[in-house]
Amino acid sequence: MNMHEEIEKAAYDLYEKSGRAGGRDLENWLEAEKAVIAIHAKKELAAPTAKQVKEKAGSPAEKAKKKDLKGELTRP
Repeated sequence: MNMHEEIEKAAYDLYEKSGRAGGRDLENWLEAEKAVIAIHAKKELAAPTAKQVKEKAGSPAEKAKKKDLKGELTRP
């Protein structure tokens, strides 16, 4: 379901919850839009991108290089 469909469903749910009161189309749509956008924003903040995951993980060689640069590796 795309975002437009989510907003449409949420607006209809608001319409139903209000007892199908007429004349509130715009208010229902704007309230639904605000709620759906907020949900998507939270998901985007919580879920790292594949690039972020890859960069954070790094290869063992990259991790060792970083430790060596920090002076954390012991030398024989």
